[in-house]
Amino acid sequence: MRDTRPVLDSEATTLPTMNDVPISIDTATPETVETDEQLMMAFVRGHADAFTALFLRYKQPLFGFFRRRVDDGPLAEELTQETFLAVLRASSRYEASALFRTYLYAIGFKILRAHRRKAAFRAIFHGSQPIGYEPSAESGIDSGVLVREAMAKLDHVDREVLLLREFEQLSYAEISLLLHVPVNTVRSRLFRARMALRSLLTTPAPQPFANRFPESEEHV
Repeated sequence: MRDTRPVLDSEATTLPTMNDVPISIDTATPETVETDEQLMMAFVRGHADAFTALFLRYKQPLFGFFRRRVDDGPLAEELTQETFLAVLRASSRYEASALFRTYLYAIGFKILRAHRRKAAFRAIFHGSQPIGYEPSAESGIDSGVLVREAMAKLDHVDREVLLLREFEQLSYAEISLLLHVPVNTVRSRLFRARMALRSLLTTPAPQPFANRFPESEEHV
């Protein structure tokens, strides 16, 4: 009988891309799996369709997680794929001791930190600035640019707390686990980030130097 579990070799494994047509999932499995944790445990026991269900459930949220932190869409998709591949490789060691999404984003953070280290090294080697270091949100309107610039000015930890809460919609406890800070610190950091962002967005933009002085009549 042929083994249907996905190959764990990163070079041999091809995950569906962000635009692929969703793979049909056989819902008539021996067990009824609904939660993320049940799906992951079913995959560990050999049900390949369970991982497909998790991929379809989290591919867009995880892509958004990376897209808000790197200024490059294709790179965000590549990091998303790397994260799912890392989950595949570590599946035999998975234990449902925390929510699956906390587990997934923890791996995502590791992938992101590894990317940033490589980008920083390449930038130093080539004598250029690392790209994709600050959060970004693709937007064609001025408000999107303003929000992006304001977010970049926040303290690093405050920014991560705000992104995880407002965009990834994680609980205080999950953010605490991911960032290794107490829950009360998460609450205070989130409040500070919100206040700082509001202040940055409501502060009038400085006028150009040429407009700071009233025009005077020209005397001849």
